[in-house]
Amino acid sequence: MIPRITVVVLNWNGWEDTVECLESLFWVDYPCFDVVVVDNASEDDSLLRIREYCQGDLVVGSAFFTYNSGNKPIQVTELTEKQVCSKIREKGDHPKSSCQAPEARNHLTLIKNDVNHGFAQGNNIAMEYALAVFDPDYLLLLNNDTVVDPHFLTEMVNVTVGEGVGMVGPKILKATDPRVIDSAGHIISWGRIVDRGHGEVDEGQYDQDINVIGVMAAAALYKREMLMDIGFLDSSYVTLGEDADLSWRAYNNGWRAVFAPKAVVYHKRGQSITKESVLPRMTILSTKNTTKYVVKNGKNRHKFLYLFVLFKEGLFVLAGSVLGKNNVNTLQYSSVLLNSYLTIFKSFFQLRLS
Repeated sequence: MIPRITVVVLNWNGWEDTVECLESLFWVDYPCFDVVVVDNASEDDSLLRIREYCQGDLVVGSAFFTYNSGNKPIQVTELTEKQVCSKIREKGDHPKSSCQAPEARNHLTLIKNDVNHGFAQGNNIAMEYALAVFDPDYLLLLNNDTVVDPHFLTEMVNVTVGEGVGMVGPKILKATDPRVIDSAGHIISWGRIVDRGHGEVDEGQYDQDINVIGVMAAAALYKREMLMDIGFLDSSYVTLGEDADLSWRAYNNGWRAVFAPKAVVYHKRGQSITKESVLPRMTILSTKNTTKYVVKNGKNRHKFLYLFVLFKEGLFVLAGSVLGKNNVNTLQYSSVLLNSYLTIFKSFFQLRLS
């Protein structure tokens, strides 16, 4: 039996990326998947543009594919956040779609959140809905700033065989330079989670080493049973670090993560979080959230090693702030840095007491 997958794509003020992602997704050769787009209360005309794309009134240009109108119009089921909560309570009243060839795939569920819940909770709402309504074997989180290879889902499913596999990640390449790796899975380095191979030219150097700690949520296939066991993304992170926390949490609970080198996804990375207006906040969140998941999931050796990273990266940000090379508030970031150190040292002391 072919595993059923629900693909979740989160949008916030990024309709141009979203429709490019969707166009690549709708021509994937894997036959059994549903698509859920969740809009995090966008302030632009994202909803209108997504509807236009589905009607076939918006032609999508891309360096990665040629637009094809063969499956348009795409039927859209729109749901408010309140309706989604109702559907979750009712469970399973939505007819499950049959497996379809790409040219016959023509349905999309559009969830309209009331507010911007952030990356973690925005995705959690859609995942909880998908589990209640579509009853998938796997959930795939897919960033809206990605473009997928037509075979990526098939290749990811191919490596799910094996005991204890709870998540799978593709080879994520930089969309701006597809020769360069964005992520070949999560590993632990200097006490925190990093993307293996990030910034390296892809020469197949990781293709044989498929066992990793976890996978980047820009394109992550999660097994239903794993999520039921350890929970969804921790919404307290809001944005940044939630996928690292989930990876490490799964690893600590005995679930395996596998890298699928033949599955390829192209990632523009940080289209929302690197905007000048939000970058200072993201810098602060990155430090806070990394400290949080290291303390939450790591052993003493991980915390000790991360102290050195915290010093190096913190000094770099503070120097840039003082010299006017970034817009991070010096006092605010100094406070975050100090609190991060105190949190780590307190965790050492608490462990000794226990």
